[in-house]
Amino acid sequence: MATFRVGVGSFNIKDSAVGIGTETTGHGNLRVEGVLKSTNLDVLGVSTFTRYSGFSADNININNRDLSLSGEYSTTGDIVVNDGDSLTVGLGPTACVGTVECISVENHFSVPVGDTAQRNEVSGYAEGTIRYNTDFETLEFFNGDEWKQFRYQSDVKTNPQARGRGVIASGYIAPLRQDTIDFIEISSQGNAQDFGNLDNAKAQPGPGASNPRGLFAGGMTPGATNQIEYITIPSTGNGIDFGDLTRSCNNPGGASNSTRMLAAGSNTPSGASNVIDLIEMQTLGNAVDFGDLSRSKYPAGVQSPTRAVWAGGYTPNGENNSIEYSLFASKNHTTTFGNLTQTRGNPASGGNSIRGIFAGGWGGPASMITSIEYLTIASTGNADRFGDLTEKMSEQMGSCANSVRCTFAGGNNPNQNPLNTISFVTIATTGNATDFGDLTLARRGPTSLSDSHGGLGGY
Repeated sequence: MATFRVGVGSFNIKDSAVGIGTETTGHGNLRVEGVLKSTNLDVLGVSTFTRYSGFSADNININNRDLSLSGEYSTTGDIVVNDGDSLTVGLGPTACVGTVECISVENHFSVPVGDTAQRNEVSGYAEGTIRYNTDFETLEFFNGDEWKQFRYQSDVKTNPQARGRGVIASGYIAPLRQDTIDFIEISSQGNAQDFGNLDNAKAQPGPGASNPRGLFAGGMTPGATNQIEYITIPSTGNGIDFGDLTRSCNNPGGASNSTRMLAAGSNTPSGASNVIDLIEMQTLGNAVDFGDLSRSKYPAGVQSPTRAVWAGGYTPNGENNSIEYSLFASKNHTTTFGNLTQTRGNPASGGNSIRGIFAGGWGGPASMITSIEYLTIASTGNADRFGDLTEKMSEQMGSCANSVRCTFAGGNNPNQNPLNTISFVTIATTGNATDFGDLTLARRGPTSLSDSHGGLGGY
């Protein structure tokens, strides 16, 4: 057996071949302590190593066999897995070192899968980490600071079951409350269509939505109610009883992500409340206490997957402009965020995971507000001016949004006549609202929700 010295260290060759753990065939052992490079290396059997470092090959082709890598491995070229073959990484202690320039897979490639809570179980995510979130039902990536969801554009014309649906329910036409439920496809303009009816006629319940559920919490029937009812957004049909809030109220500020809805503040029979209720949307049942707002009021809510933000609303001292927020993941009282550009009673609110929009409302005696403003949900600070509504509207518009558009429906004009108009803005820009279409029924005090709002990530 010949022995060759290359630099420092050595390797053995017998019968013109180098063996890797193949004593039975007459070859010796190869001990890799530095860097070994090869082109088109047949890597069958490499998984017998418990640890080796610096291993590099220009190209790795996996043909007609199953390959397992349980040690430390890197390549400067392509890993090509042919159809019908398999590559398994991680059956043993595995450390990935270096960068793979390209992986070509002819069949399919699976990324790590888990829910929102599981992504927080391990710290130290590298920027660019990708996983599939089972709560949001979409791929997400880590940008170095927070998780973001990939976006897609639904074809709602050929696939009406796809996300992008807004639902407008309840309302008030003096002297009666309404049980009407309408729906729109947010990405395309047009008139609303009939969805079904609520379990009880009411006005101003608090909205929340996951996928595929929409929730309406509380409301005025004409007396305040504690009922929560739900619908299945992709289909049409009537509302179904879900459970009860911790108190009877109307106009709570609703905010939700894929699993939780928070109903903050409200108007109760004894006056404004600062209570925040928590509703677990995936199961039926009653709400539980989450924490408190900084003051008693009934504000409007917007959301990202991690934050619920509430702004404006009525207090015992009149309209206010304060903004505060909570984290969905922890039960606690709110934290100060900033201020709106002006006081607003019952503004419409909506947005995507980046921006929250607040429009219209009541600014004081005989003062209907036409302006729209926005805030950046992930930060704190004051809101900025966005534009104006198509006409003067009082409080009690319904608003729903996807990642691109925020719509405003119903409300009152200065003569206290209920409106059937729907308008919209493009969230990423600033500017005035544009006509969208009409509701099936003119009314004030409707509540709106969608299956693609900011709390559900990148849709």
